[in-house]
Amino acid sequence: MPIRVLIVDDSALLRRQLTAILVADPEIVIAGTAANGQLALQRIAELKPDLVTLDVEMPGMNGLETLVEIRKRDPRLPVIMFSSLTGPGADATVEALSRGASDYAAKPSQAGSLDNAREQVRQELVPKIKALCAARGALRLPPRLVAPAPAASPHRQPTRVDVVAIATSTGGPNVLGQLIPQFPPDFPVPLVIVQHMPPMFTRLLAGRLDAVTSLHVQEAAAGQALKKGQVWIAPGDYHMTIARKGIDCVIDLDQDAHENSCRPAADVLFRSLPQAFGENVLAVVLTGMGADGTRGSAAIRQAGGSIIVQDEASSVVWGMPGSVVAANLADRICPLDGIVPEIVRRASFRRAQASAARC
Repeated sequence: MPIRVLIVDDSALLRRQLTAILVADPEIVIAGTAANGQLALQRIAELKPDLVTLDVEMPGMNGLETLVEIRKRDPRLPVIMFSSLTGPGADATVEALSRGASDYAAKPSQAGSLDNAREQVRQELVPKIKALCAARGALRLPPRLVAPAPAASPHRQPTRVDVVAIATSTGGPNVLGQLIPQFPPDFPVPLVIVQHMPPMFTRLLAGRLDAVTSLHVQEAAAGQALKKGQVWIAPGDYHMTIARKGIDCVIDLDQDAHENSCRPAADVLFRSLPQAFGENVLAVVLTGMGADGTRGSAAIRQAGGSIIVQDEASSVVWGMPGSVVAANLADRICPLDGIVPEIVRRASFRRAQASAARC
């Protein structure tokens, strides 16, 4: 069955243009449109769409207020924020992602040609619609043949953890907003994060996370030395790597070629960690489209490190974690509420043993 999309935007011109772009794909139909948030809530109840595209800046009930009401009524309905990714639009979009929006897409610039604008929307928005609805079951995809992966690997002895690296994409800001506040203030190692986002978004996300946790969260800058109990988020449009310099492990940033169509890419970060920390790496792969993080996870496992992934039931899209599982690289598959306890347990395990040995 085709994916039924509800378009919510106060611009009649944009509603018409977006309708024309989406219906050109045979797997998508338009269930309806709405010019404001209040009407959108009525249409959702009447039409029961598979997915909603939601403008951020609307008169009356804006996109963020509408999202909050949608989530009260249906926590799992895919919602893509469709907005300007500059200024107030970016700030509101990050807030929406942190409150449960599934993903976002950029409204085309008014400066470009109409054909270029249509192609931008087609390339960015359509794949996200299909991925989110495949996860919800609205789109039937051919099954993948994958090797079974164990929920845990009991034969692998846990190593000391000196750094935790987190990779995420679609659904990540909301998940990070739930996970980061759970870490204790005395968490004994640094955390480094790749969240697929453009420039400005990562800085705004870091600020929002910093406000809700006892840890210090910041957008990474080149030359910073990692410290325990602090969190660094790779800046948009920059790969982040970690290198050992003397007794410190230091952040480096570059704009080398995209990997997995991403910059920052988790694979780039993950590959650098065994060179700096050896086997003492714990990687965590959370909800997200695509397969970024799989090749880097293989490098970490080969060096003796460990990988945990978010389970399918709690993921917005089980692309990135599912790819790690399909490659048989996951040491443990955790539900959302089990991820931080598992990280803390692993980060504390060898330290508790060492402390006991010194007594």
